[in-house]
Amino acid sequence: MWPDEDTRAALARLQPLAPGRAIAPAKLHLTLAFLGQQPAAAMAPLLSILDGLAVPELRLRVDMLGYFQRPRIAWAGMSAPPPALSALQADLMGRLEAAGFTAATHGDFKPHITLAREAKSAPPDAQFEPVPWHATGVALVESFPNGSYMAIAAKHAQVNQ
Repeated sequence: MWPDEDTRAALARLQPLAPGRAIAPAKLHLTLAFLGQQPAAAMAPLLSILDGLAVPELRLRVDMLGYFQRPRIAWAGMSAPPPALSALQADLMGRLEAAGFTAATHGDFKPHITLAREAKSAPPDAQFEPVPWHATGVALVESFPNGSYMAIAAKHAQVNQ
């Protein structure tokens, strides 16, 4: 999920609180499913899955910082993610699995936006103004091995109300 420009700018203002190598603001996003390297033939079924996904309008509130010790990631997230976000992610995972795809998982879904990599420690307990995020779509994104560029292969901006 890609934040709009204002949300991305607000998230970028949190980066000084996150020790480590900051992620370029244009790359700040929330991953629902990571599939790793896929063959070109996977594009059509992935686009079909994305097209069939019912994406609710989501009002997110990014209000906490956290740290994943391995792989040393400082992140921003939600103390109370809306149930609709978890339901969207579960629906996507189910559709991917039914189509024969295996998404990387690291336990339960913990929605977050990576602020910095190679973080040596957790962000300090800092007070900050929560970042509101009105999310209205999901995207299929291609990431390249060097991590320096991410291209949106398809965007699904349908809002089902």
